[in-house]
Amino acid sequence: MKTIVPSWSQEKSYAERHSLPPLYEEYHDYERHLPQHNLSLPFPEGRDAKFLWAANHVTSSGWGNAMQELVMNAVLAHATKRAFVFDNFTWERNAPDYSTYNGKLIPSRIPLSAIISGPIIGSSLPLRDVAPRAVSKEYFKKVCPNPTMVDSWEVNEHLRLDHNVPALKIFEKWVEKLNNIDDPCVEIREESLQLFEIWLFGSKRILSMWPILSRSPILKDFSWSPLILQAYVDNAHLFAPTTSSFQFLPSFMRPSNRPPTPTTLHDIHPIVKSIDMDTMTGLLALHIRRGDFADHCSHLANWSSDWNGFNQFSALPDRFKVPTDGGWGVTSEANTNMYMKACLPTIEQIVEKVQEVLGDQKRLYGSAKELKRVYVMTNGDVEWLQQLKEGLMQVKKWDGVATSRDLKLSWEAKPVAQAVDMLIGQHAQVLIGNGFSSLTSNIVMLRKLGNVPPEDTRFW
Repeated sequence: MKTIVPSWSQEKSYAERHSLPPLYEEYHDYERHLPQHNLSLPFPEGRDAKFLWAANHVTSSGWGNAMQELVMNAVLAHATKRAFVFDNFTWERNAPDYSTYNGKLIPSRIPLSAIISGPIIGSSLPLRDVAPRAVSKEYFKKVCPNPTMVDSWEVNEHLRLDHNVPALKIFEKWVEKLNNIDDPCVEIREESLQLFEIWLFGSKRILSMWPILSRSPILKDFSWSPLILQAYVDNAHLFAPTTSSFQFLPSFMRPSNRPPTPTTLHDIHPIVKSIDMDTMTGLLALHIRRGDFADHCSHLANWSSDWNGFNQFSALPDRFKVPTDGGWGVTSEANTNMYMKACLPTIEQIVEKVQEVLGDQKRLYGSAKELKRVYVMTNGDVEWLQQLKEGLMQVKKWDGVATSRDLKLSWEAKPVAQAVDMLIGQHAQVLIGNGFSSLTSNIVMLRKLGNVPPEDTRFW
């Protein structure tokens, strides 16, 4: 089904006629009718296809947590030559169409094609790749009414919490397990723990997977969806100095004074792969969490938590040293202050870090790559962000300082705004991220994949 990309003003008018968030019916319908949903197709698809459906995938979590698990599950399916069975980005599985978060209605389930494109949701794999394309959960349920059920405990019981067991070993155990199952239809029990849990992603253990992840078409051909790319372009004036900053985009998506060229919002094929994306010269992106992160940062301090694993690539210049005199629910005031500076920095601490990074950039590149604009990925309130902008303007006379609150997003883009922020952070010349954040770590992973110099990825 084809849909013309609307202008933002058209979308605003459309949104004003809707008091409820979108349910993405056309996206759901598009996913139901993928060409690989056809039993008549030749090997390795059709009646010969094998499938992996992780019914236990994470729910009620932000996109950062969902995405890191999604990538790992898809890479596992590909490694075992099974079709990855994808589901929605899910807040509540069995709830009505809407859920409540922070007192606001949100879609309970968002189709992945509204957020991403690529092999994870069924685009073609490279020539001579013998794995089948990903399929929707609905198709799996239709062709696999009686799958072999597997509990994640069968593999993970003695491995999941052992800090000496790298993620690669767990991954290899799952490859062995799945390759020894003759049944083409495999489902991981919904009530079992995730195959790859937060304990892996929240430690260096996950880094052992990088050689496999970085070579897998699942990640190499990853792209943001047309909806996310369109929102990015619609807000180009906030963080891009010229239209030449968008040469990595296909011509029909680049900012222009002319009306947008008609195209489709429903496309699983990767439009802009991460490995092909250049950084935007002059842009400094800051990831600053507020709100609910205050309690979360305090919890991290009490349990002596480490940075997310992908924020700990060895080449990255910033490090976090986990204190040894705390944990198990208690810590010292000094340790708490250390965590807060790295996790929930004050405006003064943010300004100090930006000044440090500006100095480092000048030493590295001289004036050749001067940072001229700032974009703040944040859930902070408007009043606090105004104070932050004023603080940043004291550092230097920026060409512009914008935040997530300044984005003008269409009705359908608003519920997936985190992905728009991630694309901006991925494309920025320099990122200062939150080491404890899965959203930051996914951006760092994509920047690493795109060969962004490690000196240009920093943390509070």
